[in-house]
Amino acid sequence: MIYGRSMSTDLLFTPAVKAAALIRAKKLSPVEYLDTVLKASETANPKLNCFREVFADAARKDAKKAEEAVMRGDALGPLHGVPISVKDLVDVQGVPTRHGSAIFDGNPPAAADDLIVRRLREAGATLFAKATTPEFGVKGLTDGPSFGVTRNPWNLERTPGGSSGGGASAVAAGLGPISLGTDGAGSVRGPASCSGLVGLKPTLGVVPYDTTRDAFGNNIYAGPLSRTITDAAVFHSVIAGPSEKDPWALSSAGQRPLSPKLSGEDLSGVRIGYIELCANPRIAADVRTNTRACLDAWSAMGATVEEVTEKIDWIEYEGRVLYQAGFAVTCAQYLAKWQNQMDPVTLAFMQRGDKFTLADFRNAQFARTVLFRKIQTLFERYDFIVTPTNSRTALDVTHDAANDEVIVDGVKCGITRQGWTSYQYPFNLTGHPALAVPSGFGTDRMPTSVQIVGKWQAETDVLRLGALLERARPWAQHLPPAV
Repeated sequence: MIYGRSMSTDLLFTPAVKAAALIRAKKLSPVEYLDTVLKASETANPKLNCFREVFADAARKDAKKAEEAVMRGDALGPLHGVPISVKDLVDVQGVPTRHGSAIFDGNPPAAADDLIVRRLREAGATLFAKATTPEFGVKGLTDGPSFGVTRNPWNLERTPGGSSGGGASAVAAGLGPISLGTDGAGSVRGPASCSGLVGLKPTLGVVPYDTTRDAFGNNIYAGPLSRTITDAAVFHSVIAGPSEKDPWALSSAGQRPLSPKLSGEDLSGVRIGYIELCANPRIAADVRTNTRACLDAWSAMGATVEEVTEKIDWIEYEGRVLYQAGFAVTCAQYLAKWQNQMDPVTLAFMQRGDKFTLADFRNAQFARTVLFRKIQTLFERYDFIVTPTNSRTALDVTHDAANDEVIVDGVKCGITRQGWTSYQYPFNLTGHPALAVPSGFGTDRMPTSVQIVGKWQAETDVLRLGALLERARPWAQHLPPAV
């Protein structure tokens, strides 16, 4: 179907906060809203393959309860009646969590909601689908032997990114205004970049991650994929807060208040450090042009923008040690029974990770500390660090993340984390908040993106800088051409 401006299309692409306001004002029925999303999903999901499971019956019951609460005049949460999908790494009560893997195809329904899902329900959200993810969220594309290929609504031959690619594909196509993603090495920001969306990775500890295996060495975060900054900000405010089971969240001071220098539209007191290359050797010309246009927009508001010139070791190798060694250890238990049904990329990462030594692993942990301190030093000089989010637009869905080199303007640039997503994983390791926002479109008519990195617990500032860019260079009016 080609998107036109019908009444149902307008509703599908209505921001979550506006839809929630219409529901509170009794101008929009939560039941009718959900039915519109479910009907669109029936048409789009067979082409996009963005949902692992749609639990329509349970969602309709929740939508009916949401409508009854409105009619009774109950106190309503900020996402009351808003349909939201959840990545298939996160437990939703009554629905199996399959982790994108054939290993868990027969999993029983989850006995309880994840803490973050519980907070979404308390805010009034109606959960309606589990979004696809590659096996264990292992790679920057979303496909796998157990569910097939998830596609990008901007071009069905391109990936929506990964590993929160199902949620990104869905939100870009109007199948719910927000999706809950997770980000272990860029898995929210990369899909946002590929799909023309906003994606927020919060500060370590601001949003709890109760289910991580290594709580003290955690580098995994939960965050929103949305079409607007306000939707991302409201969603983030709902899921943030301490948890007794996450030591970082338990000890977190929470988010800083908005910096006074960002309270208006005059950014004369704001300093932005621009980093054009991280571990990647090249950046596509169209991505560079769009990134610099964003920098020019902030500069026109008064911000001082300068290129960061000092050499930074982005620890690509050490980051790979931590990442691949982790999969080698945690997935080893499945090899005897499931090896022939696992994703070849998972197996390749495990094999590489198994070759690292204990000394390699400990030195990688030490390197993480060095990188954190280097970024902290930059923030003595700058209020924000800005980079592209990806080095180029979305890859073809046939790309092999384990072996194929990423081509940037005709030049081979290494595997995905070396040549494409290298701007993302460093901030999983340092813990700083990072926001991906659309920067325009490439010469191939696919979305491009810019990444805003802030000081620890400065999500509000990061979102504010993104909101000023959203006003200067709006993006949410653009709809994908076909699904």
